[in-house]
Amino acid sequence: MGKLATFFEGFWPFVARIILRNRVWWIAGLVLLTAFFVSQWRHVKFSNEETSVLPTDHPEIIKYTQFTDVFGAEDNAILIAVEGRDLFTANSFNAWNRLSKQLEAAPEIVSVVSLDNIEEIVRLGNQLEAQAFNPREALSDENAKSKLYHLFERLPFYENLIYDPNSRAIRTIAFMDPDVVNTKVRSEFILNEFKSLVENFERASGADAKISGMPYIKTRNAETLKKEMILFVIGALLVTALIFFFFFRSYRATFISMVVVLIGVSWSFGIIGLLGFEITILTALIPPLIIVIGIPNCIFLINKYQQEVKKHGNQARSLIRVISKVGNATLMTNLTTASGFATFIILSSSLLREFGIVASINIIGIFILSLLIIPIIYSYMSLPKNKHLQHLNTPWIDLFVKTMENIVREHRITVYITSVVLLVLSIIGIYQIEITGSRIEDLPKNTDFYEDILFYEKDFNGILPVEILVDTGRENGALSGATLSRVEKLSEEIGENPELSTPLSISNLFKYAKQAYYKGLRKYYQLPTRQERNFILDAANTALSGEADLTSSMVDSEKRRIRLSLMMKDVKTSRMEEIEEDLNKSIEKIFPKERYDVALTGKALLYLKGTRYLVNNLVLSLFLAVVLISLLMAYLFRSFQMIIISLVPNLLPLIITAGIMGFIGVPIKPSTILIFSIAFGISVDDTIHFLAKYRQELVQNNWQIKKSVYAALKETGVSMFYTSIVLFFGFSVFMISNYGGTKALGGLISATLLFAMLANLVLLPCLLLSLERNIANNRVLKQPKIDILPKDVETEA
Repeated sequence: MGKLATFFEGFWPFVARIILRNRVWWIAGLVLLTAFFVSQWRHVKFSNEETSVLPTDHPEIIKYTQFTDVFGAEDNAILIAVEGRDLFTANSFNAWNRLSKQLEAAPEIVSVVSLDNIEEIVRLGNQLEAQAFNPREALSDENAKSKLYHLFERLPFYENLIYDPNSRAIRTIAFMDPDVVNTKVRSEFILNEFKSLVENFERASGADAKISGMPYIKTRNAETLKKEMILFVIGALLVTALIFFFFFRSYRATFISMVVVLIGVSWSFGIIGLLGFEITILTALIPPLIIVIGIPNCIFLINKYQQEVKKHGNQARSLIRVISKVGNATLMTNLTTASGFATFIILSSSLLREFGIVASINIIGIFILSLLIIPIIYSYMSLPKNKHLQHLNTPWIDLFVKTMENIVREHRITVYITSVVLLVLSIIGIYQIEITGSRIEDLPKNTDFYEDILFYEKDFNGILPVEILVDTGRENGALSGATLSRVEKLSEEIGENPELSTPLSISNLFKYAKQAYYKGLRKYYQLPTRQERNFILDAANTALSGEADLTSSMVDSEKRRIRLSLMMKDVKTSRMEEIEEDLNKSIEKIFPKERYDVALTGKALLYLKGTRYLVNNLVLSLFLAVVLISLLMAYLFRSFQMIIISLVPNLLPLIITAGIMGFIGVPIKPSTILIFSIAFGISVDDTIHFLAKYRQELVQNNWQIKKSVYAALKETGVSMFYTSIVLFFGFSVFMISNYGGTKALGGLISATLLFAMLANLVLLPCLLLSLERNIANNRVLKQPKIDILPKDVETEA
């Protein structure tokens, strides 16, 4: 064991010599490696599809896949709507229909449902025939109004499909080719040709077109994401550079740090491209994260270099001591930070797994870059001037550290009482947290497409698809009177829920046929009775065959399965669960299990299941982060007491943040629970720096606890303050986001890291002093089996 300990003690000085004696080779290697990663940028692309958080073998994914195998995609519809009164003129009415024709002509669109191509079933003698609702252009304003009023008053079949019966808003539905809906073609079409067509209509009609649908939202969302990622990178660079310069008052130190993090950013994009990952809402956060996390490495290394220069003025000796004394502790802190992200790798969600892989690799990468670039660049420069070293004795920083020391020395009981009070209050707050979220609440609020979503929420009961698949188990069973009656009964119960639209199903078409048979009288819009069924269906045979495209989307080719399609408003996941439960109760009551196999699915339900799945997995991720970092602490300090002491000041800030979330009404959802694993992995860095220095002081001061605690506080307090301020403002950059989830991520991580800084500067020293006798008598701590930190490691910045 002694030989192994000796090896570790000599390892970092050896690394320092290797780096400084081979500077040119290291520079050449970094240039080549950076060039390679830059070459991988060509493979980087933004995700064109909505990544499912559920694994492919999840029952809900299997159910949804079975549905799409029968009826195809249900999230490929682009919706365009206007207020009905906007089409009361011949000019606007005809412009609306021209837009429909132009969309039908686009190769990216497979079908369109609109005023221009819907059909009206009419009775001619004893036969029902389908006739074009709009066979020619409106010749006058009165003619346009007449057609619309006829639609509103005589054609209930098209309610919630073409028009809203309350607001009388009109919409067109354009179905994109499923083969291109999740490709770059979709974005190019929507942002260019589609946008141009809609703008032409608005100019011609003077109407304000409201656009929505999942293809449109995903496209606009991706465009906003691109802009925000660039904004985050620039914002993080500016904020960290300004804070760094404020602390160091050195242009060249600031410049060197910016070089390090910019290379780190270029590596992050290269690694994303190399691994074949796409940029999602999570991986888009990695480049600015690398900047924010990389700057503290630069602070520790540059500050240590300047301290050494101030002590003896020998550049070579200073550079060697920077690497040999700070390298290992900085490696440990980067490993703990990477561990917080790496816990996402074991999760089944590809979204989180890719985020964890890229983030953890890049955190280790930025450590390597800072360890190589900073000493090498400084080795080619002249020694720092006195003005560059003045920040080491900044009066207000000294005052801050002395204040922390005074609190620890004189007010230890107050610290404990305050901690317990905060803990109790936080626990009360935690019990008020809701585990919820909604599909659109995190979308950018100040965008036109968000306002359009609200329009559809109000006038068409939302945009979130819900699908009900009824399998009768026998051919032609979907068209039996008993099945249609059950479908109609379920539709009626669903229609009573104000958060759901009335379903569209084959029963609506049979009701339409009966209404047409009785001269179009609205009161006959109902299912044919058993007596009426045969002669109405015989009369409607020609008309229904003309509606083949519509019927094929409602029943399968064997006439065995029926599809009920409806929309759900954007509600909280807790309310979605209630709606799902109500739907399942209605299904079980109306469709006997021994005769029907009914599946409830759709994107709205996948989001609900995905949210719950993600929250549960992120709780597991946090637990694993705590366990993994505890093991690292055990490896470092060989003491169970030290593990507990190190965890308390890092878990308490997480609990306080959770309590604040409860009091201010921030729910637990994927975007907010993500912060705990990340913040824990970062905040424990301060603990490692403090305890490493504390253990070193114990050896130097012959195990005098008080003296060692205060010495460690003085040495590490400045660097902990510097890095925490950089991290606080760095993560605050995310608060400029238009996305609610990203904004919450930035704000909550910033707050957590600030609490963690105070806990590590105040609570941690208090705990060490309170356990003075136990720690001093701990033989394992005094004589660790393998000391992976050199005995003279100075982890201060």
